[in-house]
This record gives sequence, C-alpha cells and structure tokens, in this order.
Amino acid sequence: MTVRSWVGAFRLRTLPLALSCIGMGGFLAANANAFRWDIFLLCVSTTIFLQILSNLANDYGDTVNGADSAQRTGPKRAVQSGVISLTQMRAAVTIFVLLCLLSGIALLFVSFGFDWNAILFFFGLGVLSIIAAIAYTVGKRPYGYAGLGDISVLIFFGLVGVLGSYYLFTKQVSWREALPALSCGFFSIGVLNVNNMRDIESDRAAGKFSIPVRIGKERAAQYHWFLIVGGLLAAVVYTLLNYQTPLQFLFLLSAPMFVRIGIAVSRKPSRELDPYLKQMALSTLVFVVFFGLGLLL
Repeated sequence: MTVRSWVGAFRLRTLPLALSCIGMGGFLAANANAFRWDIFLLCVSTTIFLQILSNLANDYGDTVNGADSAQRTGPKRAVQSGVISLTQMRAAVTIFVLLCLLSGIALLFVSFGFDWNAILFFFGLGVLSIIAAIAYTVGKRPYGYAGLGDISVLIFFGLVGVLGSYYLFTKQVSWREALPALSCGFFSIGVLNVNNMRDIESDRAAGKFSIPVRIGKERAAQYHWFLIVGGLLAAVVYTLLNYQTPLQFLFLLSAPMFVRIGIAVSRKPSRELDPYLKQMALSTLVFVVFFGLGLLL
C-alpha cells in the first residue's frame, strides 16, 4: 500500500464533477450579491470529502459484490487489485465520513450561526448524502445495483448540490434556480451513464442492473443525448427567463464538447469509453464556469 494507491482510489478525476454543483450555486449566489468565500470554501471541502467517500465506498462495494472483477474494462480498482485491503478501505471510509461531518458542521455554523432549525435541516440533508454515497454499492441491497443511481445523482449532484449551496449563501431559493440545478444533474447523470456503458458487460455478469444493462448500449447512447440536450435546454430556459445581455448565453460555447462526447458514446464500443468519463466531468465544469461568467460579466 502506497500514497499512490490511495490517490488512485480517491479517483481525483471525478472531483471536477463534484465541484460543478457547488460552483453553480456559488455563481448564482454571486449574481444575487450574496457570495461569501468562507461559505464557498467550506462547501468545496465538504463536497470533496463526500465525493472521495463515495469513490472509496464504491471501490469497496463493487469488489465485495463482484462488479469489479477481472472482466471489468475500466481502470483497476484498489481493493479488487489487492493494493488496499478490505479492512483498510473500511477504515478509510470511516475517516472520510468523519471528515464530511466535521466540514459540514463547520459550514452550517458559518452559514447559519445558531439558527438550529436551519442547522438541523441541513445536517439531515448531509447525513442523507453520506448514506447515499455509501449505500450506492455497499450493503445487502445497494440501490446502484437496482438501477437507481441516476435518480440519486440527479438529486444530490443537481437539486441538493446546487439549490442547497445557493441557500447557504442567500437563505432563500426559488423555482428558477432549479433549472441550472437540473443542468448540473443531467450532465452528472451523463458521467454515470458513460461509466455504466463502459462496464455494461461486467455489471451484467455481476447482477448490477444499471440503466445501460437494462436497456442496452444503443438505447443508453440515445439516453445520453437526452441528458445532454436536457441539460443545455434547462440552462437556455433559465437564461431566457432572466435575460439581460447576450453574454448570458456564453455557456453554449461548451455545447460542442458535449456533442463530441455524445457522438463518441454512440459510435465507439463500450471498452473504449473510459476517456470520456473524464471529458464529460470536465465539460460539465467548463459549462458551469461559462454559465457563471455569463451571469457576472
């Protein structure tokens, strides 16, 4: 076991996706003149800890349940390959649960002071996020194996991530902010969909009934186009409802990146899709940055 093994298990390439929803909430808050760096940085640290927790729990759970096997086409996982033991991974999961809680509690007190109603509500959301991160692949009935991962991603990487962080800044939220939250959610599901398309054969063999396993690669590629178009359309509708200058459509510069990935997902065999996981996550972050710049310029 080495530092490199743990860095690999953290799967740092997934962090741009985790930061996208926080970035979107921060940009929306800045547009409402409510941005604060202390809240933003604590949001970032909490989200990073939660994403790494999810990755470690996924590594552990997929190995225990057989989804990470010799037939898997993606990068080797730490527990599956033996560089980190099950006991060590359980300990790491526990550590990151504690880090999530400590960072999250600090965030709530910085944002709300001693408003206990708000603190308890958001603490509950935080605990649900931790449970969702672990229960995706861990336990007797992990919901990821039932094909419910897409719904969880939409909720936590979209609605909760964006609207929750926005509320931490502004102490208010309206239905309009749900539109860019849906954009982040749809693009985040796109990352999961590419992952599940890549692993479609090993997941099927392990009894992991992801969306691609249920509907097949061809329809999963069509589903990916729905996610891309849906994400961009939600941002367009939000911009039209809040239109002031043409610069607000700056986010459309990211559209070719998503289109390129969509074409690749449609044409390439599953075993060649791994590079597009990182590209989809980075494209989502680029979209958020352009969206935010369009709001603020």
